[in-house]
Amino acid sequence: MKIHRKKIEIKSTAQIEFLDITEKVNEVVADSGIREGQVTIYSPHTTASVMINHNETMLLQDFMRTLYKLVPISDRYSHDLFELNREKASDGRSNGHSHCKAILLSASENIPIEKGHMILSPTQSVFVVEMDGARTRDIVVQVMGL
Repeated sequence: MKIHRKKIEIKSTAQIEFLDITEKVNEVVADSGIREGQVTIYSPHTTASVMINHNETMLLQDFMRTLYKLVPISDRYSHDLFELNREKASDGRSNGHSHCKAILLSASENIPIEKGHMILSPTQSVFVVEMDGARTRDIVVQVMGL
């Protein structure tokens, strides 16, 4: 079994953003030389997730609206008070809502590889979901197989 791992850098420009990384993941899979196996896409961040869904503009707006509705920014989050009151330096973000949004999604996705390609339907894309942007994130892509 062979393992190939690479970090890909993602730059968000909005507080909540769905960033299609399918092509970047395809490049890592191709570079790995692995023909049969699986690829794991992992976000090592507590306010950014990974998901698979359809890349359609109106649907992405629906996802965003749903996240804002389920976890409104205007709610009171204990985490925000902690950030303001802790002795350690803070980045100044009141982002309790971002952490709460992230628990609704996954930190990773695992996709089978067949004949050197991810098995995704024509309507599926791989996204990083930024919930505390704008930021630069490193996403781990690990390909395993033969």
